[in-house]
Amino acid sequence: MDWALRSCSWHGHETYAPDEPELRDRLCVDTAVGESWRCLRCGNFVPGPASGSGPADHAPEVPRGRLLRDRIVMRALAVERLLRALVLFAGAFVIIRFRDDRGSIRGRVDAELPLLRPLADQIGWNIDDSKAVQWLDKAFVLSETTLMWIAVAVTVYGLSQVIEAVGLWAMKRWGEYFAVVATSAFLPLEIYELTERVTVLRVGLLAINLAAVVWLIWSKRLFGVRGGAAAYHAEHSAESLLTVERAAVSGAR
Repeated sequence: MDWALRSCSWHGHETYAPDEPELRDRLCVDTAVGESWRCLRCGNFVPGPASGSGPADHAPEVPRGRLLRDRIVMRALAVERLLRALVLFAGAFVIIRFRDDRGSIRGRVDAELPLLRPLADQIGWNIDDSKAVQWLDKAFVLSETTLMWIAVAVTVYGLSQVIEAVGLWAMKRWGEYFAVVATSAFLPLEIYELTERVTVLRVGLLAINLAAVVWLIWSKRLFGVRGGAAAYHAEHSAESLLTVERAAVSGAR
């Protein structure tokens, strides 16, 4: 898939007219329909005037090639983190409501659980060994203070997911570091949960988080990996179409 063309189809072409004459000549051609400028993202010539102009150093930063693909992956991770945050906030809300209405919930469970036993016996399900029932029994004996602290912890975790989502969506380097540190901090807990019980959801979440950590560290050169920040910014600059054309102009002199 040509990610550059797909991005241009969504957001339009990104053209720029630099003040430097030699660089300007390399990015502009005269056609039967008038001047055409080379898109800084996909590299194709687009009829019509440039969407921006000025010194080449002031041109907008337009990701292309592998950097554009990386941006799409990072924004997909940002969406996943935001969805996870919404689930966590919903969980915190449920815990608070449970804390406030624990007495009435207990009464409904005690009244309706016996009605489910005949059906559970017919399908061979030991309802007393159900994880949901066991969790409810444990929750009923927790104090209101403990439940409140659990809700606060879940909310804080959700906020950390929102911060990750914002940093990854905005393509900020601090967001990449924050995502790696925050995600790695919960990997031991996710691995421990798998030792208790293996489920598709737990395996899937662990796989996503492991892949995200490894991919961010390797592709973004975090923590000094593959040359660190200096190599990352050099690679980022080398992908710029203006940088390539500027080098061509310098080499032609």
